[in-house]
Amino acid sequence: MTGHDGWQPEAPELVRPYVITKGRGLPDEDALSLITLVTASADQQQRPARLSPEEQSLLDLCSAGYLSVAEIAGHTHFPLGVVRILLASLMEGGHLMTRPPVARARLADREILEEVLNGLRAKFG
Repeated sequence: MTGHDGWQPEAPELVRPYVITKGRGLPDEDALSLITLVTASADQQQRPARLSPEEQSLLDLCSAGYLSVAEIAGHTHFPLGVVRILLASLMEGGHLMTRPPVARARLADREILEEVLNGLRAKFG
């Protein structure tokens, strides 16, 4: 049923996140941060039949190559918490591999940068 201006309310979700995650809690932030890269394990030629449809879709998505947790959540339109829980479950089952984010590089020492700058000025004037 539409209102006066043609607006239609959005359909409610068919399955609640609690049902999708089977009541599991969120994994540690260190294990699956937003920028952790995830891919399917190399030995996943034969997919197990006991995965939920949501886990199957995540596994299919991850089989194409490395994606960040945030990208996976964006592609699947699942809430981020649900994606993190499902990914953690697939990791525990050995279906996924993760690569932690690259650590931030140390900032260069100011004295070294000044010496380089002075050397360049001396050489090129």
